[in-house]
Amino acid sequence: MSRNPLVGAWSRRSNPERFDTYTRWSLYVVATFELYVVLWIVGEAPTGNPALLAPLIGLSIAHTASCVVVIRYGVTRFLGGPPPPRWALTTLAVLAVATSVVGTAAYPEGDGSLFMGNTPVLVVTATLGFSVAACAPLLTFRWLALGALGVALTSGSVAWLVAPVHDDTAVGAAIGQGIAVAIMCVGVFASYRVSVWMLGIVWEQERNRVLHARLAVAEERLRFSRDLHDVFGRTLSVVAVKSELAAELASRGRPGAAEQMLEVRQIAQDSLREVRAVVAGYRAADLAAELSGARSVLRSADIETTIESCGDGEESSLPETTQEALAWVVREAVTNVVRHSHATRCEITLRVARGEAVLTVTNDGVPDLDRTTTSPGSPSGSGLIGLGERLAQTGGRLETHLEPPAFRLTASVPLPGVGSLVSRMPLVSRGRGTGAPSPAQEGPTA
Repeated sequence: MSRNPLVGAWSRRSNPERFDTYTRWSLYVVATFELYVVLWIVGEAPTGNPALLAPLIGLSIAHTASCVVVIRYGVTRFLGGPPPPRWALTTLAVLAVATSVVGTAAYPEGDGSLFMGNTPVLVVTATLGFSVAACAPLLTFRWLALGALGVALTSGSVAWLVAPVHDDTAVGAAIGQGIAVAIMCVGVFASYRVSVWMLGIVWEQERNRVLHARLAVAEERLRFSRDLHDVFGRTLSVVAVKSELAAELASRGRPGAAEQMLEVRQIAQDSLREVRAVVAGYRAADLAAELSGARSVLRSADIETTIESCGDGEESSLPETTQEALAWVVREAVTNVVRHSHATRCEITLRVARGEAVLTVTNDGVPDLDRTTTSPGSPSGSGLIGLGERLAQTGGRLETHLEPPAFRLTASVPLPGVGSLVSRMPLVSRGRGTGAPSPAQEGPTA
């Protein structure tokens, strides 16, 4: 089955990147409405000067392209990028004036009515309005309000100038024209600005997520280094003192040097056991903690999560070795879902059946069907292969099953006793959150 490259590129983007693309292209598309207005006028108003219609369309196309360029630079600037080049703003202003002048010259006479019936006013209003809207990401709300007022005054003035008769009716029509344009411009300019503001909030949240992830990693490293310092600090100090004492005794030919070195050896052996205990505690995986962390990580990745457990009788604790083996499965599987899939749902089920604990992780986010060759019962990827080897040490097994777009991973670990059931832990949780996942261990494609 072939996949559209555009769909594949879109699916590989993160949520902030997708929102960024959506917002930018929404503003670009709205900017092209000016060209639609001019083309509609040329097609529907037969009273225009034929010699100026082609230049008017050409200037409108150039001005629309200039608006898109300025919007692109403006959004980049709003998100912390460099300011737009002066040539872009200058080109936009020159093209806006030129399009307005040529549009007024092509349709020099208006009928004095409000907006839709006054062709030159419509050209001028559209040109100036979209020019200010293109600059919305660069302007504050105060300047946007002044811009709306300026477009409204210009629109009302042109309506009065092209009116057939400059009487009280023309003045009223011009005032009404200006008020209508002002209200419309305020709404359009505000929507531009709010869209860009929301985009800035999304990227700010993404930066905060990355920062929190880095702080969490740094905090864990600090904790581990502190534990090693507490174990090694005193021990190495004692080793240094006793070694120096043994060397001094040996240099003077006095007895006791051998005893001191034997004590150094004993201290080193004790220290080695303490270090192994620290590392074992650091690497140990707790099933309850991993399930709780999985729920948090998946929900923060905006993945609807269901975690359930059930037993055949009275609840009791799973054996420690079984819990640790299944905890590694949860850690690896959730890592794969977050990093390598595009899942919207993930279900984790823990049950006891026929004397073994069975953990199943299912998600609906297989990213690329063209390259997915996983078959039932055959783990793929170095992470899953290593996980299968870890389970094999406890007599367990790991199976995978692919039924696009669903991917299911099943881990089975035999229980030492038939009466062991699922441990007491609040495992049932359903929910969906926003944001992005915290860092997890590296794993293969799920």
